[in-house]
Amino acid sequence: MASVDAPTELGLARRVLAAVVTRPWRNAILAGIGGALAIGLLAVANEAHVALLLIPPFGASCVLVFGVAASPFARPRNVIGGHLISAAMGLMAVAIFGPGALGIAAGVGLAIASMMLTDTVHPPAGANPIVVALAGAGWTFLLTPVLAGAVTIVAIGWAYNELRSRAGV
Repeated sequence: MASVDAPTELGLARRVLAAVVTRPWRNAILAGIGGALAIGLLAVANEAHVALLLIPPFGASCVLVFGVAASPFARPRNVIGGHLISAAMGLMAVAIFGPGALGIAAGVGLAIASMMLTDTVHPPAGANPIVVALAGAGWTFLLTPVLAGAVTIVAIGWAYNELRSRAGV
């Protein structure tokens, strides 16, 4: 004998199946591959001791660069400028207030304001002052990992998205 809930369960199963089938699988998979390539390259450079190029905010940057490349937050000027400005604000705040709560808070606040004033808002970069404080980073942090890593992500993103466009995928 059939359960009273059978029609409801069948309806739910159909809705779930329809949701799965209509997802943009190709774009999601291709964006994931692009992000994995970029982070993989940065991670290999770290592991080979070529250069420190990997910081956690770069994972979120890859979401924007590969997942929503048309977003203003994914523009090269925003990715590179946002990371540089935010890291610089973090370094300045930590130099003035120390690496504690006040330095971190001031760094994040200054980073947000500076990115907004320079039209380089890149949300993942807002984490850079926290990384600066927790890692005890010095001013060379601006060159590696920040500048070198951000430029690498932008370059790989541009090349990857250009290849996808030319291939029609």
